Amino acid sequence: MRKPIIAGNWKMNNDIFETEKLMNTLLPLVAGAEAEVVFCPTYLGLQKAVEMAKDSNVGIGGQNMHYEKSGAFTGEVSGEMLKAIGVDYVIIGHSERREYFNETDEAVNKKAIKALSLGITPIVCCGETLAERESGKAEAKIVGQIEAGLKGIEEITKVVVAYEPIWAIGTGKTASKEEANEACGWVRQTIAKMFGEDAAQKVRIQYGGSVNPENVKALMAMENIDGALVGGAALKASFAEIVKF
Repeated sequence: MRKPIIAGNWKMNNDIFETEKLMNTLLPLVAGAEAEVVFCPTYLGLQKAVEMAKDSNVGIGGQNMHYEKSGAFTGEVSGEMLKAIGVDYVIIGHSERREYFNETDEAVNKKAIKALSLGITPIVCCGETLAERESGKAEAKIVGQIEAGLKGIEEITKVVVAYEPIWAIGTGKTASKEEANEACGWVRQTIAKMFGEDAAQKVRIQYGGSVNPENVKALMAMENIDGALVGGAALKASFAEIVKF
């Protein structure tokens, strides 16, 4: 019922030349994938990626955006700027943005609403720290992020949510498929309370956190997991194995 969506978050990796090289490697390898496929390069690589992905099955996403159209926001990029070059997706509220750049749930909410108004699909991230999980606070943390981050959204079925346990991002540790499914279930239950069960069943929820070709199939077989937000493994040719799980 829900089409799987696999997105590669390239983070702060690959200059424009390396972006072109990786695009040339990956595009033919992911062709024909049944899942929706998204690459998220750096700002500098976005336009090149959009040009190269034209007429392919790959969509291009930004890694962040500001909620204002323009103004005195040094170093920021607006959703309008992303849309102007053909970007169709944007990652919002990644744990690295929250941790290193003090991004708040309020900012996540404003960005998600703005992205939707521009026809850009927001991939809204949530997730708990290891301390929060070990102290039994994981559910409360995730539910709180979803309630605040998706507040007031009118087109909820156009939102993609990515559950990423912070302790599993880039560490090689992966939540068990049962842990991941349970957390994605918390997300879906919260959306159901906010927007209704029918809408909740249409929202796609990704798992992210050291996803690789070896564990993706088991994760994707779980009831509440509809895709993956992939970090380091998205920079390799083997990303195609994840996409074609």
